[in-house]
Amino acid sequence: MVRLNVILLAIAVAAALFAVDANHRARKLFIELEREQVRMRNLEVEWGQLQLEQSTWANHARIERIARDKLQMKTPAPNQVVVLEGRGA
Repeated sequence: MVRLNVILLAIAVAAALFAVDANHRARKLFIELEREQVRMRNLEVEWGQLQLEQSTWANHARIERIARDKLQMKTPAPNQVVVLEGRGA
């Protein structure tokens, strides 16, 4: 009878230790999940900012201004424009 009680006690202690370990791992995983969700939200904000920046850099008026000011480009005179017409497929 004493031997059975010792075995049952050992099983109960082992089960309790496994439960504590499982709770500890679950908490660590939950904390990691929250950290990754924060990281995801930060990356979404950065993605939005990058899209806005890209639209600013690709603005036609900006490109035309840079071509005119920095590259000294200008619109050609009408007699310098050649229009090519391709044949239909």
